[in-house]
Parts: sequence; structure tokens; C-alpha cells
Amino acid sequence: MTKIRAIIVDDEPLAQQVINQYAKDIPKLEIIGSCNNAMEAGALLKEQDIDVMFLDVNMPRLSGIDFLKNLSKAPLVILTTAYTDYALEAFELNILDYLKKPFAFERFYKAIQKAEEQLALLNTFSGNPNDDEYIFIKSNKKTIRIGFDEIYIIEGLGDYIKIHLNDQHHVTNLSMKKMEELLPSSDFYRVHKSFIIRFDKIIALMGNMVEIGNQKIPIGNNYRQAFLEVIDKRLIK
Repeated sequence: MTKIRAIIVDDEPLAQQVINQYAKDIPKLEIIGSCNNAMEAGALLKEQDIDVMFLDVNMPRLSGIDFLKNLSKAPLVILTTAYTDYALEAFELNILDYLKKPFAFERFYKAIQKAEEQLALLNTFSGNPNDDEYIFIKSNKKTIRIGFDEIYIIEGLGDYIKIHLNDQHHVTNLSMKKMEELLPSSDFYRVHKSFIIRFDKIIALMGNMVEIGNQKIPIGNNYRQAFLEVIDKRLIK
């Protein structure tokens, strides 16, 4: 059985104790270490290969959110917090799950199942996934093969993504960040926090919108300049 290697980042001893206790009842989950602050967590992440990080938000010196924003490569993150004010930031940072303290074992176990599914999918693409011309996803209780050339749009839906093809779509449990890593960067461009598009499916640009297939997709301010530079390189003048 492949273990899920996890760390706890929380300045509350009781919170660490609860997660450690829950983990003892899940054989596949292995707690590698418990950290009292972001600095300890950063050092541990450099030393160990970690799959999942249970991350508290309110911590001294550096919050969990700020810590995560500064990580160049983060494991899957499950936020653990007593507050609900961070749901929007969690969405924007592609957090795997959001556990509101105090949480029951059943809710904790559901988060671990989600992590297991995500890790299994990512392991499918270990090596050089961009060398292939297709991916496999889990959708509607099936494993589906999708060619890169079939994809028009990838749409972010919180913990899920919707893959738009010519005449159908598939929804799967994968973050936008991970999907972006799996796609060939020469063919796909992120134009919005919630949209990735295939370049050769573009029909037209109109202001802050790009027409692709039968849809119009917004171009986000943070992505506009880089995307327009790509367009400009291919523009006949």
C-alpha cells in the first residue's frame, strides 16, 4: 500500500494532536512531522518529499495563506482553520480541501480520500506527460482518454475542472494548477484564473474576450499582457 506522506503546520498543540489521532485510524496516511510555524514547515519541505500539508491559517509571524503564496512548489494543501473568511483565497490558491475546526473524523477522512484520488491521478502522469498526445481522467465513474487536440477549454470549478471538447465536456477532480502542468505549454495558454485554452482553437479576439469554439472567454488582467505578446508574435503585419 502506497503511503500518503503528510505534515501538520499548526501552532496549536491540540490541533496537531487531533490530526495525529485521526491519522492513526487511516493506515494509508503517514504523518512525517508536525510544525509550529511556517518557517519550520519550509525547512521540512526542503528535506522531505511530502504529498499533503495540513495548513492552519492563523499562525505567528507568517500566516498559512502568505506562506503558501511564497512556496514555489507546494504539496496538496488541506486548510485547517476555525474561520470561514478564507474560502475565496483557498479557491484562488487551488487548495485541495478546507476543514473548518473543529472537524469530525468523517470529514477528515473525506479530505484524505480526495487527496488519494488526486495523487493517483498525478502519478499517472509521472515522468514527462507533455511527451504524450493524450491524458486519462476519471469522470462519471469512468476512466476516459482525451487527446490534447480534442480540448478547447479547461474551466476551473473550485475543486474540479471542466474539460470542454467540441461537442461534449467532462468534469474531473483536479486543480487548474496541476492541469496546467500536465498540458503541453506550446499549445495551451492560461488566459484567466478560471480558464486555460488551446491556442489553435481560437477564432477571434474582441477586447478582453477570446472567442473559442462557440464560447467567449474573458482574458484576466493578470494574464492579458503575456497572452497578447504571444498573439502579437503570430500577427501578420
